[in-house]
Amino acid sequence: MREQLQELRHLARNAGPWHTDTGIPRVAMVQGEIPAHRLAAVYDPMINLILTGWKTMTVGERCLRYDPATYFVMSVGLPAVGAVHPSEDGAPYLAVNLTLRPEIITNLLADLPKPVAPSPGQPGFDIAAVTPELLDAWVRMLRLMERPHDIAALAPAYEREILYRVLQGPLGWLLRDIATPDTALSRIDVAIHWIRENFAAPLRVETLAEMTALSASAFHRQFKAATALSPLQYQKRVRLLHARSRLFAGEGNATSIAFDVGYESTTQFSREYARAFGQPPARDVAKFRAELHAG
Repeated sequence: MREQLQELRHLARNAGPWHTDTGIPRVAMVQGEIPAHRLAAVYDPMINLILTGWKTMTVGERCLRYDPATYFVMSVGLPAVGAVHPSEDGAPYLAVNLTLRPEIITNLLADLPKPVAPSPGQPGFDIAAVTPELLDAWVRMLRLMERPHDIAALAPAYEREILYRVLQGPLGWLLRDIATPDTALSRIDVAIHWIRENFAAPLRVETLAEMTALSASAFHRQFKAATALSPLQYQKRVRLLHARSRLFAGEGNATSIAFDVGYESTTQFSREYARAFGQPPARDVAKFRAELHAG
């Protein structure tokens, strides 16, 4: 696998410290030191493969570490905090990711035998050991950056192979469940989409439970199992992340933004903001701007 990783590192060498487009649909890459505020975000469902260095992802109270020996799958959109680190020899963090589209997985599943084992009902994110076959599919995908005229014809096939290799591994159930109607993850994903689009609106667990055709107790239990957060905690994280993004962009002051994202009390907003990000809004923004100017 060493040769495959070396080629992938070479192919992704021009990535920057941000979401860098590869020209291949749904495939992006990133390299170097990433500002902390960019790593605290609502992440879309994805497969993430680290090529150099290592990363931690924290969702709720669960923290996972992964490196070039492993890959990470997030099957539902989650508010998470990431941290990236260079390798022991000082080489910068380097990674590629594939954004998941459930309809593509659904089409792939139609061509595969139905799994015998039931879904384990674990969180909607985890890590697994990388395999030579999965790396080989990634190599062929990233080679398309050097042959862009082949992307339209070949990228869909390579994407299906990457998904197939993950489906065949220990995290395959994560992909199957978000692409299969009436599974716990697919139902919870409906509620997650609603919260992300209506995060400023009042949240009633009973309404979300009805939306997913579950009892309130079953919905609450399955939501927390999938996301490591309760529905209200999930909404709160999304609100705070949106508020922070707007504050850093200079789109208003803490008071106006607090009300915009759904808070009814600026005191509560400041208290929960400080608990999430380590300091109240004004100090956090001042620190961000100082670091921006210093850089």
